[in-house]
Amino acid sequence: QLQLVESGGGLVQPGGSLRLSCTTSGLTLDRFAIGWFRQGPGKVRREVSCISSSGFSTHYEDSVKGRFTISRDNDKNTVDLQMNSLKLEDTSVYYCAVLSSSNVPGMCPSPDLWGQGTQVTVSS
Repeated sequence: QLQLVESGGGLVQPGGSLRLSCTTSGLTLDRFAIGWFRQGPGKVRREVSCISSSGFSTHYEDSVKGRFTISRDNDKNTVDLQMNSLKLEDTSVYYCAVLSSSNVPGMCPSPDLWGQGTQVTVSS
């Protein structure tokens, strides 16, 4: 059974950092671009960042540029999202997704397979 699993969420103060990790069971990630998305309370799910299968191409939503960094380790079958300088408005459930293409041509391809999500709460 194909399954994506996110981890690393939690409660953090404004200005703090968290590192989210995405891995799978039943699927090798190295052929796929992977994306991170988030959904805040009462909001639609939106892309945050994505990375190509090779790791050479990335894309970030404007509000996280310079604060978040996406990376992948294909040997470990993981894709991480390092989140620094967290703000109250970053509070969301964060989801990783296998994307419909291996490339990231300046934007994130559409998601094909979702994880179950991990809660990130930024609060003082």
